[in-house]
Amino acid sequence: MSGCSSCSTTTGGTGGCQNNGSCGTSDCNKMNAFDWLSHMGIPQVDTFDIVEIKFKGGRKEYYRNVDYLSLTTGDPVVVDVPSGHHIGYVSLQGELVRLQMQKRKIRNDDAILRIYRIATSKDLEKWEEARNRELPTLYRCRQIVDELGLKMKMSDVEYQADNSKATFYYSADERVDFRELIKILAGEFKIRVEMRQISLRQEAGRLGGIGVCGRELCCSTWLVDFKNVSTSAARYQNLSLNPSKLSGQCGRLKCCLNYELDTYMDAIKDIPSVEKPLQTEQGIAKLQKTDIFRRLMWFSYNNDNDWHSISCDRVNEIQEINATGQKVFNLQFNESSEIEDLAAQSTRELELLDKKFDRKKKKKKPRNKNRNTNQASSPNAPAKESNFPPRQAKNRENEQKATPAANPENRKRRNKSRRKPNPPQGNSPKTQGQAAPNQAKPTGSQKPPQEGKRKFPPRRNQGPNKNSGNE
Repeated sequence: MSGCSSCSTTTGGTGGCQNNGSCGTSDCNKMNAFDWLSHMGIPQVDTFDIVEIKFKGGRKEYYRNVDYLSLTTGDPVVVDVPSGHHIGYVSLQGELVRLQMQKRKIRNDDAILRIYRIATSKDLEKWEEARNRELPTLYRCRQIVDELGLKMKMSDVEYQADNSKATFYYSADERVDFRELIKILAGEFKIRVEMRQISLRQEAGRLGGIGVCGRELCCSTWLVDFKNVSTSAARYQNLSLNPSKLSGQCGRLKCCLNYELDTYMDAIKDIPSVEKPLQTEQGIAKLQKTDIFRRLMWFSYNNDNDWHSISCDRVNEIQEINATGQKVFNLQFNESSEIEDLAAQSTRELELLDKKFDRKKKKKKPRNKNRNTNQASSPNAPAKESNFPPRQAKNRENEQKATPAANPENRKRRNKSRRKPNPPQGNSPKTQGQAAPNQAKPTGSQKPPQEGKRKFPPRRNQGPNKNSGNE
């Protein structure tokens, strides 16, 4: 398999290059058809003998494979034409060709011409020489048309492979007398001339291009049958009637306006037609816009620039009331019962929201729940009263236990805080100011114990006190 340098595809197979890797006519992969029956293994006896052949500009014709040649999609073949022979590329074969002929209403009769052979290298070289004459011939033909003053536009020229005939494609709005043009072209180029008029859409399909959607034009890639497109298709789809936006590169309305037209026609059946404004007590309401798929219609009052959206059912109800000669209060509400219904509906929605959020909230479980339950269940466990939460009380106990052992300075402070007991004081005046026997005299650094503080018990005397005056 050889590769195509222009389109990066390979020749042969169902998806190969349609020009056998040459891409000389800019028709590579143009108007291709995918053969989805190629892998099913249909018996050769039942194979349909007509083959679809593609020519320049995406033009496709059907020829009969009389000799049962072994053909592959993309092979160049020499076919019979009324005035000689031409070369084209195989685009489709098998049972899908039968379906395409039924779609295009082509009869399977003797009018279908035959395929001669697979094109050789000499056939392709001769055809290449003929194709090199197409562009100069087109420029010269346009000059002749301008000299004769004919109101026609020459778009393309196609030479036959035998270099004996040329087909000129043109477009014109009116009928054109081109008899003098044919005589000049035949005498100058020494060929037989055929003039073929095409529409502007067909011209755009032959030339190709990129649409506003960013993709290749539908008429040059897959669209074969051109249907009439009217401005009513844009009205049904609520599109602005701007010619610059609705027109394609051919200057006509875009073909894609018909793609979704059937869907809009089905959806518009249930939309009420508003032929005259709605009568309300607040004023006359005129239709401004309609949303077909959401079934909403926007109205505005005469002296108000605000748009009010109401449903299609509400519009039908207002039209029925106006038909009896009555007016509604406004577009949205007619009676107080409607307001009550809306209030009840909003209340139900709020209740549903409250239930929804209540389910999401989870209660926090205490971490020491199991420990507290075990302590409470044991009958001999002493009851502890604490003003702190369980976790804070536990941390406080750990701090009190760890403070004296962890910090040596706390031990010194604790030893210093211990004070010696004061001697007992009697009621007699003789004993006042004197130290009791076997008692040490108070020093200046010692202070009497303060009320409210803890009093340490007195130490036991192990012998006589040397500092005491009495022995």
